[in-house]
Amino acid sequence: MGHGHCGPGQAGGGACRVGGRYDGVFGPALVVAVTAPAVDGRATDAARRDIAKALGVPLSSVTLRSGAASRDKLFTVDDAVADRYRELRDTPP
Repeated sequence: MGHGHCGPGQAGGGACRVGGRYDGVFGPALVVAVTAPAVDGRATDAARRDIAKALGVPLSSVTLRSGAASRDKLFTVDDAVADRYRELRDTPP
């Protein structure tokens, strides 16, 4: 399970950013910055897609567990990518 701190509109130039650490409400979190607006779940969907891409897993492997309307989200991902998740989280952006 991984925690992500998602900020809509934080990345520039139409790109997303997945990487870096944020000490959030669920503990150490992977920072995910998306350009999608926080409207109708678009930012959450973009974050989910970007996490899947960064981890190299199918979109179906990343599930939002809580935080649909919050910047602090809890996603479930396959334990097989735990090392890659920690690498992304613990490497400065």
